[in-house]
Amino acid sequence: MTLAILASRLAEQGKLNSSVAPEPGWSSYRQLLAASTLRPGEFADLLAAEHALPRAELATMRGGMSLAGEFSQIFLHEHGLYPYRRADDTLALAIADPAENAAIEAVMLTLGGAVGREIAAFDDIEIALDRGGANSDVTLDPTGEDDGAKAEDVDSLRDLASGAPVVRALEEIFDRAVALRATDIHIEPMRHDVQVRVRVDGVMRTLAAPRGIPLRALISRIKILARMNIAEHRVAQDGRTRIKVRGREFDVRVATMPTTAGEAAILRLLEHGGRLVEFGQLGFSLRDDEVLRRHLTMPHGLIVVTGPTGSGKTTTLAASLALLNDSTRKILTIEDPVEYEIAGIAQSQVRPAVGLTFAAALKAFLRQDPDVMMVGEVRDADTARTAIQAALTGHLVMTTLHTNTAAAAVTRLVDIGVEPFLLASTLTAVVGQRLIRVLCPDCRRRRVVEAAECARNPRLAALGIKPGTVLHEPIGCERCAHAGYRGRRAIFEVLEITEGVRRLMLDGADEAAIETEGRRGGMTIMVEDGLARCLDGVTSLDEVFRVAALRAAERPAA
Repeated sequence: MTLAILASRLAEQGKLNSSVAPEPGWSSYRQLLAASTLRPGEFADLLAAEHALPRAELATMRGGMSLAGEFSQIFLHEHGLYPYRRADDTLALAIADPAENAAIEAVMLTLGGAVGREIAAFDDIEIALDRGGANSDVTLDPTGEDDGAKAEDVDSLRDLASGAPVVRALEEIFDRAVALRATDIHIEPMRHDVQVRVRVDGVMRTLAAPRGIPLRALISRIKILARMNIAEHRVAQDGRTRIKVRGREFDVRVATMPTTAGEAAILRLLEHGGRLVEFGQLGFSLRDDEVLRRHLTMPHGLIVVTGPTGSGKTTTLAASLALLNDSTRKILTIEDPVEYEIAGIAQSQVRPAVGLTFAAALKAFLRQDPDVMMVGEVRDADTARTAIQAALTGHLVMTTLHTNTAAAAVTRLVDIGVEPFLLASTLTAVVGQRLIRVLCPDCRRRRVVEAAECARNPRLAALGIKPGTVLHEPIGCERCAHAGYRGRRAIFEVLEITEGVRRLMLDGADEAAIETEGRRGGMTIMVEDGLARCLDGVTSLDEVFRVAALRAAERPAA
């Protein structure tokens, strides 16, 4: 069966993202899995049946002897392969992507003899590989005094940073970070050793540092990739690069900072050409979905998405743009950086060095006859005023802002310098959002709230949770790296700018009054949306409390 035929079948069964059309050019089952609604195990079951091959479970692979040490770990991860010797002493090759014919044949030839092929889930293969080739617990040398790294000669430092051990060490850090679905990598010098941490689903996790590599050489390697000055260690620097890990391309934003213990590096990983989420899959409630779709179809106005850094604002905007993207509209965006590439939309990236800022791009957009404009962020008064002017002159403008709540976006725009009467004339909706971790479906545990717990925890009563309510809690397993959570999704609050809200804006009302009026019009705040996800078994109550303020108890809905 070809990939295109399988994609067509999944589409007919409603198990394929409707924005993804089955095409003959599909090159891997990994892409098809990413576009489907199936879990990796279910997808593997389907492939095993279609290819008439045995299904390899994680326990079976772990029960044998790994042969992964005979191959490049990066090669095996990238192609979804796990060679091992079964308990009965026969050779086996677990395969996640049967389309990787060349890689499969290469491994089988290397193993020699009779090799039984099996189908395994992508995540099971990654778990088996990671356990079979665990990282060394030897830490970096924070002083960087080994192998001539302390030499001040830049050429010597560049040669050391370009050596195979340093290159391989950084590749292993990238590989492990991608395997854990990390968004950030932190390489931090301590007084007597070095700490390597990654941010996974919004929470920091520690990785074992690579084997005895001088810290200064590793930081210099990062600087070389990001085109930064490796001779300068006294000031903070910023740079960018692009890497390919496990068959996926990532844009990497690098920031270095001198500390008392040495130089630290923080790397933000942004998947290049990441899969666009459909608007209907963002997770809006029925009321919020209806409000936003209505305002998105309006010919003019200003829609603001607000929340802290890393709360999924760009994903929401990209899904909204994709909803509007058709041949009848001209859509322009200015972003920093361009995270989702959308066919049919003219997307630009800010370049402050040559004067292409958000405000400058918006002004240029007004001469390009657009219907819809998206500006990555309102950072100053000039950008805010230009966005308001664009909305007043018959364009639909979408942007992001950093505030804690949807109602706070109104007062923030006024504080930036937008006149209240102009804001009341243009602003149509504000979306506040946070990302919550999703409970691992393989190990989450059902529990019933007891009366004693309700009496002990006033937050439960504030949310209307009564004894007998069914919730779920995290446990931890190998598929979620024992975190209890795997992946994230958003919780929302959507403030519709009604006539009542506009009057409050013109009167200079504060955030609390605007929020109260919004809730009178049907808005639910984020903690209430999070509670709905708890009752659905998507997340835990502790996770909702971790990311959302309990304003429900402070200001009950009218």
